[in-house]
Amino acid sequence: NKSILSFLKLISKIRGQSGYEKDKLFVSPVFKLIFTLLYIVLLSVSQNFTYLYIMITYIMLVLCAMPGKDIIKVLRGSLIATLFTIIILLPSALSGNSYSITIIPAKVFATITAVNILSYSTRWDRIIGALKRFHFPDLFIFVFDITIKYILMLGEFSLEMLYALKLRSVGKNRKKYTSLGGVGGTLFIKSREMGEEMYSAMECRGFTGEYHIYDKFKIKLADYIYI
Repeated sequence: NKSILSFLKLISKIRGQSGYEKDKLFVSPVFKLIFTLLYIVLLSVSQNFTYLYIMITYIMLVLCAMPGKDIIKVLRGSLIATLFTIIILLPSALSGNSYSITIIPAKVFATITAVNILSYSTRWDRIIGALKRFHFPDLFIFVFDITIKYILMLGEFSLEMLYALKLRSVGKNRKKYTSLGGVGGTLFIKSREMGEEMYSAMECRGFTGEYHIYDKFKIKLADYIYI
């Protein structure tokens, strides 16, 4: 049941982001991507507490522009990562190094929040388009794009196998790891077959490994405000 729930959460998250009719925050994915990366870099190299608090205030204002359910999801991930960081740094703080436990969890919180905002407000295909506009290598974009699609497809296939395993199980199964090992082996064989089929299909369609963007890039008022 735990495995099924894990796969359901993963699949629903990807499908939810792919199902956006339009990006949230009304800001171009290009600006969201470049400024999220810039935000993380500036936050990482900063040693000033005032600057750090200003950056956290800024990211909180951006977060407030999102729907309530997305705010809860973003903050949940950020707070869990921050709590984990505090636990890791606790021995260092108890030995007298209070600086690290003061600044590092705050940086982790702000960084995870920024990445989650980008994730929950932008469709996957728009992020891929933004990467192409910044002239990222086509091979990198291809791996990124195919990986997301494969996670979804193999996740659905795994879910079907887990349901089948659950329906065929009678009584208490004391060898759960053996059963899951069989699911993992079947999944590996299936992924290999899918990889070969995809290669043949792309070869037949004349795919050369190049990505092209057909929509026109326009700077809107929301982009100026965001900048």
